[in-house]
Amino acid sequence: MAALIHLPCAYHLRFCSKNTLFSREENPIRKNLEKVEMNQWWKKSVGQSLNSAGVASFLSVATKKPHLALPHISVPDVRWIDWSELERLGFRGVVFDKDNTLTAPYSLSLWPALSGSFVQCQAAFPGKVAVFSNSAELKKPDGTAEDIEKFFGCPVSDLIMVGDRYFTDIVYGNRNGFLTILTEPLTLSLEPFIVKQVRKLEGYLVKHWHHKGLKPAKHMLLPEFHHCINSSLS
Repeated sequence: MAALIHLPCAYHLRFCSKNTLFSREENPIRKNLEKVEMNQWWKKSVGQSLNSAGVASFLSVATKKPHLALPHISVPDVRWIDWSELERLGFRGVVFDKDNTLTAPYSLSLWPALSGSFVQCQAAFPGKVAVFSNSAELKKPDGTAEDIEKFFGCPVSDLIMVGDRYFTDIVYGNRNGFLTILTEPLTLSLEPFIVKQVRKLEGYLVKHWHHKGLKPAKHMLLPEFHHCINSSLS
């Protein structure tokens, strides 16, 4: 299980002509991977496997604070996000989950169809885009919430968290005051059986809470969520 989910200072990845990510290289499109704090709950819960502490954390959210698992915005993938509009509304940076949000699990290659949107995101938030991963290729030391705010130069409430998991990416973002955006996973073919089953359980619970009328907490910078969703991919 991956214990650490944040990136070290001055850790860069770049895209080559084949959209392959390489570590510790100068980035021609200014993609910065900086410290991203993951608290103890996240540290125990995220990853490609589960343990007793992770299960306990899962149950804590499910039984006591289910609203934390509800994203502010849900989209098929990052292409549907209007980055320019989010910047206009006052957001100042973006934190991405890597696996199944930008790349296939365990891969360092950007999902080809997403390259245009990712470049648009970087243009809207120059130097303020961070990517984290628990893949073996990207081992990361511990960090703190202060690391995030120090790098971005703003409170976390001015930041956007984008990921594909309700009980990890979205819960982490909501706990810390991010705007949270959920994407559908890019592919399930490489995920372990247990992760697929957890996804199903997460989806069932979130659907149940929506049917009960539970809603995500409002975010002060985004009163109308639909304004930052592209109407088409043309």
